[in-house]
Amino acid sequence: MNFETTITAEAADNVAADVDGGVLGARGERSGVSRWLLLGGIGILGLLLAIAAYFAISTGEPVAAGDEDSQAPVVTVIAPGQTTVSGMIEAPGTIAARREMPVGVVGEGGQVRSVRVDAGDWVSAGQVLAVIDRSVQTQQVAAQAAQVEVAQADADIAQANLDRALQLVERGFVSKADVDRLTATRDAAVARVKVAKAQLQERRARNAQLNIVAPASGYVLSRNVEPGQTVSAGTPALFSIARGGEMEMLANLSEVQLASLSQGVSASVVPTGSDKEFNGQVWQVSPVIDQQSRQGTARIALSYAPELRPGGFATARINSGTLTATVLPESAVLADDEGAFVYVVNDENKATRQAVTTGMVTAQGIAITEGLSGTERVVLRAGGFLNPGETVNPRRQES
Repeated sequence: MNFETTITAEAADNVAADVDGGVLGARGERSGVSRWLLLGGIGILGLLLAIAAYFAISTGEPVAAGDEDSQAPVVTVIAPGQTTVSGMIEAPGTIAARREMPVGVVGEGGQVRSVRVDAGDWVSAGQVLAVIDRSVQTQQVAAQAAQVEVAQADADIAQANLDRALQLVERGFVSKADVDRLTATRDAAVARVKVAKAQLQERRARNAQLNIVAPASGYVLSRNVEPGQTVSAGTPALFSIARGGEMEMLANLSEVQLASLSQGVSASVVPTGSDKEFNGQVWQVSPVIDQQSRQGTARIALSYAPELRPGGFATARINSGTLTATVLPESAVLADDEGAFVYVVNDENKATRQAVTTGMVTAQGIAITEGLSGTERVVLRAGGFLNPGETVNPRRQES
């Protein structure tokens, strides 16, 4: 009796323990599944919020459901209109003397005795630049002067003989024929005097040309002679002079740029290596275009300044007047093998390619001379990533 009671109690205790363990295990499994489901829901919700925030930031406004342009790229467009701009052409070039005068040997030449000026000096018209030895020529002048005296003496004798003959002809001692002969002798002697004097003047003029003189006032650019050097009429120029010290810049311009210029327009020149700006004006526009470079030259007159050295490089900014045109930022203008173009968004929000002709470059942007009226919606940037006919989502640039 007691034995059976003990077994029954132990069995009951075991059954109760098994039931409690099963209940606890089931509860643990349900708790783990719920936790994973909660975490997964939170993750999905966060992903959806991130996607919504991305589209909200990209478009700036919510996209209506079923909108056909919801996947189109967003582009910024502008309606540029027409603007009056002041034309400014910037061009490279070189500095040169406006009127460069090479000075060489005019006379017979010879050995240079002295050089009286150097490069960088100012000279006046007629000033002696160099002296050539004239020892032989001086003796020739002296000999020619003596010939003048001889001829003059012969002329004096002939005149005296004629005077005596005229006094005797009245008495019949001298015939008329003798008078004629003496008159001819006197005339020939006088002519020889004139020839001798002319030859003397010629010799003196030749000697004067032995001095190398400045043909006009100006600034000496170069000196290519030294004392002791032998020079002649075939010797290259001994000096180079800028007449009046006037300088100029030879600006290289394209055909289009030359077409917009005229004589008298103002310009400023900045030599390379200097921060000084020199004012001048265009005094000549090239009448021809180089067939190789397709460029011409605008000559800008400048006053003398030490910083303006002939042969040096410089940059010119030339005022080319004003014009009314559409002005676009550089980011809006593209170019390829077919030329310059922009993308215009039409009424169907499709990007279309529009060929344009560019003009001068200003501080506001590039002037468009042909191809746009100014009322179009022009893609401001990122046009290089578009294709003609592509649907876009235009957004006008805020002022």
